[in-house]
Amino acid sequence: MRAIKHVHGDKAPYWVGDGFFVRTLINYVDNHPDFNYSHTDPFLLFDYGEPTVFEPNPEYQSQPHGIGKHPHKGFDIVTIAYAGEITHGDSMGGRHDISPGDVQWMTAGRGITHEEFHSEAFGQRGGVFSMVQMWVNLPSTHKLTDPKYQTFKRTDMPVVTLLDDNATDHQTPIGKAVIITGEWHGITGAVSTFTPVNVWDIELHTSGKATLHVPNLHNTLLLVQEGELLVNGTAVNAGSLIQFEAPSDQNVHTQGNQAQSKQTESEQNTHTSIPSTDTIELRYRTSDESSTPVKLLLLSGEPIGEPVAGHGPFVMNTQEELRQTFRDYQTGNFGK
Repeated sequence: MRAIKHVHGDKAPYWVGDGFFVRTLINYVDNHPDFNYSHTDPFLLFDYGEPTVFEPNPEYQSQPHGIGKHPHKGFDIVTIAYAGEITHGDSMGGRHDISPGDVQWMTAGRGITHEEFHSEAFGQRGGVFSMVQMWVNLPSTHKLTDPKYQTFKRTDMPVVTLLDDNATDHQTPIGKAVIITGEWHGITGAVSTFTPVNVWDIELHTSGKATLHVPNLHNTLLLVQEGELLVNGTAVNAGSLIQFEAPSDQNVHTQGNQAQSKQTESEQNTHTSIPSTDTIELRYRTSDESSTPVKLLLLSGEPIGEPVAGHGPFVMNTQEELRQTFRDYQTGNFGK
């Protein structure tokens, strides 16, 4: 079982633009000795937009709530909608609305500019708005890859039924997991990534126990979005980000060489007793029929193990690369 190291949840919320009220639960620039990028690699940043009520916007067409054009370089930007709708537009010509359950996965690569607003439909009617956004680092070999934008409808993503481990027949469903990216017992998510990453959107709706299996070489985190439950025997509630102990093999430093990392993992599984996965135990108990389901988001990723040099919307490997990125942006060569 992968032990819990710490439960985070004390970050104050703030506004990004005028449309996203978020708490930044992961930030690669933080240098706390017990929680920094070495513990979250390859996840650079994670903003949790807890449910927020917006009144109808009378100027939803001319002045939608959100954030205007801004650049990114060197990583993937991932947005998952939970309530409300988001309109995306970028310098590559991509434009799309995502609705609850949908995912946008944008690779900034060598450089892209985009904007994000509440959709016209949501701005007109108002209501509850909730989302998460994360930055997933790219290894040095792919920092300058071509930018691209992808949207995935919830219906495009495989859904796994979670069965109650306590049930006699082990066939009683207690929830489900949407596999956005990564692999679940041979089931592959809709999104392909540059390094091994799991993003699973999980819901528990019935009392019981479910066991998750995560690669033992991955840094692993779990966001509790709604409800309360026991995770590995520890009580956690909504708004908590669970940081699990570091991967079992601290000698793996991929330095962008994923093939060597996978070979190392294979050799370990062949020549040692180290299991290929660790377990995380979820226990949920409903108090009555009206109990709110528990909603979770699991993040796990194989550490890239490379240095990061970042400022604002740019994340590179060296300070010189970062300075060159700013020069390119200021001289009109950004993304070229």
